Parts: sequence; structure tokens; C-alpha cells
Amino acid sequence: MTETIDALDALAVHAERRAGRRAFFKAAVGAAAVGAGAFVVSQAAQAQTLTDADVLNFALNLEYLEANFYWYAVYGVPIPATSITGVGAAVPATGGHAVPFSDPIVAQMAREIANDELAHVNFLRTALGSAAVAQPRLDVSVSPTSAFSAAARAAGFIDAAGQFDPYASDLNFLYGAFLFEDVGVTAYKGASPLLTNPAYIDAAAGILAAEAYHASMIRTTIDQLGGNPGLKASTIRGDTELVSAARDSLDGATDLDQGLAYVTSGAGPTSNIVPTDTNGIAFSRTAGQVLNIVYLDKTAVTAGGFFPAGVNGTIRTSTNNA
Repeated sequence: MTETIDALDALAVHAERRAGRRAFFKAAVGAAAVGAGAFVVSQAAQAQTLTDADVLNFALNLEYLEANFYWYAVYGVPIPATSITGVGAAVPATGGHAVPFSDPIVAQMAREIANDELAHVNFLRTALGSAAVAQPRLDVSVSPTSAFSAAARAAGFIDAAGQFDPYASDLNFLYGAFLFEDVGVTAYKGASPLLTNPAYIDAAAGILAAEAYHASMIRTTIDQLGGNPGLKASTIRGDTELVSAARDSLDGATDLDQGLAYVTSGAGPTSNIVPTDTNGIAFSRTAGQVLNIVYLDKTAVTAGGFFPAGVNGTIRTSTNNA
């Protein structure tokens, strides 16, 4: 009972902070016009030394993670071995399984996203050529100590000894996808301004758009189920706010992340499928903040969570938000 109260208290606090979040965004947009770089890198010195290949390899690590999650969910196996080689030792993903989809529409959507994510992996690998990093060790497995269970525990879905299986059902799959897709959009928006080659900028913009479509597909599907009982909160929409609060607890003091709880407007309850500021603009995360979330650690570390041995490449340290 205490755990339930704590989780719902966190949800209430998170909902209260949302009122001030949009005001912050409005001010941040003006600041970004003066110096966009401040919003996309964790250290100014790092921004001056990063190459386009460093940025694309950082994105490739994230695509390896997403592609394997979806490939397991749809096909029951990791992505092909021909798509994981590169600089360093390639480590095949293990531990996932196919989702027993009950809704054919969710299954079709999962298949589309899986194919897109593998295409992103192959596209980035081709663009990088011999500089492409190999797939690092990933944790997309199912166990009480897995990264998915740790993330679910942080959101209050399970207790200390519990296990969360993102492949167990349509809803569990949607929660896993919700975790990845929202972070992927903010990662690409944050990383794109670091690129200098026009061809790479165009490619990153295209992938950002695809990831945003994916996130919207997942958020819309969850929203349609949103009034049903949640795993922890009273509704599924409430569950998404718990996930959002957990992400916010990792990536810094500012409350930027948004779940799917309805917002209030003059015309009545309004959905929050697209998480934006008052100007309709999505927010960015620095590479360090993205790593805070996928490492499941708010301190400066080089490994953890979904990347037990860290990502491959130059960009590999999370931000210290302790």
C-alpha cells in the first residue's frame, strides 16, 4: 500500500509541475535562438571536438537498441548479424521473445516500426562506412534484474522482487515502446544541430521525423486505451505519467518530459499526444541526458541499464544530475 501511495504522490507532484513546464519552454525558446548549442551538448568543450561521425555513431547505438527491441517483439529474434558489425566487438542481443499480439492493428504497427528501425541501423552504418561502431552489449531481456524491470520499478509498476516483461502483452509492449520512442525523438532533436555535413543534417532530420511519427503512433494507441485501469495508477494515462516522472528524475532538475494525461483548456479536456511547449515545439535532450535515461542513472557514468558495458564510440558518458 505504501508503494502505491508513493507512486501516486509522485504522479500528483509531476502533474502540478506540468503547469509551469510550458512557461519554461517559452522562455527556453528565446534562449535557444541566442545559443542553440547550449541545449544540445552537456559540455561546451565536447561540442568543439565532436565530429559528424561521433554524432552519427551515438545515434547508431540508440538505433541498435530500438531495432533489437522491436525485432524481438515482432519476429522473436535479434536483428540480423550482418547489421551489427563494425569498429569493436559486435555483441548479439539476447533474452527477448515475440509478443503474443492480440490486436492485429498493434501487431501491424509494431512490424512497421521494426522494419523502419532496422532500416535506420543499416542507413547509418552505410553513411558511416568503415567508421561505424559495432553493436555493443544490450539488455533487452526479461528477468527481475533486467533493464526493463529496473525501469518499471522506477515507475512504480513492480516491487523490488518483481519482473516486467515488455513482450508479455500488447500493453506491456506499448509501454516499452513509449519508453524508447519519446527518448529517441528528443535525442535526434538534440544531436542534429551538432552535425556540419548538409547531407548528414538532412538524413538526421529525416530520421527525426520518422521517430516522431513512431512516437505519435505509440502515444496515440496508448491514448485510445488510456481510460482503462493501469498497471499502477488508476488509468493507463496515469501510468504514462509515472514513466514520464521516472525519466524526469534521471535527466536533470527541469521537468520537461510529458506523459499522456489530459491537459485543461478553455474548450475542455485536451489530449497530450504530442508533448510540446506553448509554441508547439518539441524539446531536446543532450547526449548526456539521453545516456542518463538509457543507463538508468542520474549520475555521470559510462555504462548501465540498457547498455551494461556502455555505448560504443566517443560519446559515452552521462550527465551528472545528482
